[in-house]
Amino acid sequence: MKSIIEYAETEFRGFDAHPFSPVDSLVLSQFAYIGFDELVPGISAHLEYVTIGDCLKAEHFTSMFIETRDPKNNRALLFALAASPRFRDLKMTCYINEYDAVKEKQFSAVTFILPDSSVYIAYRGTDDTIIGWKEDFNMAFVYPVPSQERALWYLLEISALLPGRLILGGHSKGGNLAVYSAFTAPEAVQNRIEIIYDHDGPGFREGILDCEGYKSIEPRIRKTIPQFSLIGMLLEGHKRYTVVESNRMGIMQHDPFSWKISNSGFATTEEVSDGAKYVNRAIRDWIGSLSPEDREKFVDLLFGVLDAGDAKTFSEITSEWRKNFSAIFTAFREVDPQMKKFIRELIKDFGLLLVHNLRAKRKLPQTSPQELN
Repeated sequence: MKSIIEYAETEFRGFDAHPFSPVDSLVLSQFAYIGFDELVPGISAHLEYVTIGDCLKAEHFTSMFIETRDPKNNRALLFALAASPRFRDLKMTCYINEYDAVKEKQFSAVTFILPDSSVYIAYRGTDDTIIGWKEDFNMAFVYPVPSQERALWYLLEISALLPGRLILGGHSKGGNLAVYSAFTAPEAVQNRIEIIYDHDGPGFREGILDCEGYKSIEPRIRKTIPQFSLIGMLLEGHKRYTVVESNRMGIMQHDPFSWKISNSGFATTEEVSDGAKYVNRAIRDWIGSLSPEDREKFVDLLFGVLDAGDAKTFSEITSEWRKNFSAIFTAFREVDPQMKKFIRELIKDFGLLLVHNLRAKRKLPQTSPQELN
């Protein structure tokens, strides 16, 4: 079994001999987490390109990995791709990286030109910033969130600048953005989209996918999730997916570096784990029991407390944990008593739902993974 890094290190065939695959999509979706400011050209009427090999520049390493959650593996991935005969000459263009604390927006995307002139748009998932995670939580009660609107804008820009077929993809929130941009795009653009790769991306608020735009692109969605998928089964999403084996446990399986590859394809299994089924049922029922107003109240309180320190990223919270955790605990102690009661009730309700599902383990009907979302 290989990781995506080992796949990049050992897959020497070109795309003519081994066509673009779901594994390639995951590789480039993870690569999109790296910061390419001052390396990859942005959007302009006169397109400029660099190759993946051009991005191997040590003087940029500090900025490239500063907000990635796994700098070591992302750096190893860069080296593997820059050396790979399959990937090193792929053209990159139209890099965009936006962060707006006021609008609660974290958005980034980059475009790759495949050898047959097909266009692969990689939407970045949630980075290490607290605002990025808050925007994810906002999806439970806000539609569309700013990054979704920006994803559609980006697709329209790229489709106007580059001809040919379009392939969209992303990991985590990036998968959600790929699906959103596809089903909200005009018909002329939708007709150019060949495949949408959603790698463990969350879904949408109830009712959002009951539209003609989604129905038209649904057959082209290729969703992949790990055995213990939590992020990828949040809210309402694509009902059919492939379950990929992982070498990690629990929610850590969300990490693409843990996904197993066999014979240049994903190592797959039939179903998600029992533990994932029970936890996801509890989360689904819990979220469904909350009004949009209560969802917003919970998210604002949670991130208001997390924002109590000076940290802007979760890495900063942990690196200066004494100062930041002290500020977080102080902020929680100062929360209004009614809000504390509200949080305790939410936690109790979720706990009861989880325990109920675990106790009902032997009574649950045999459910296919496609029915869980």
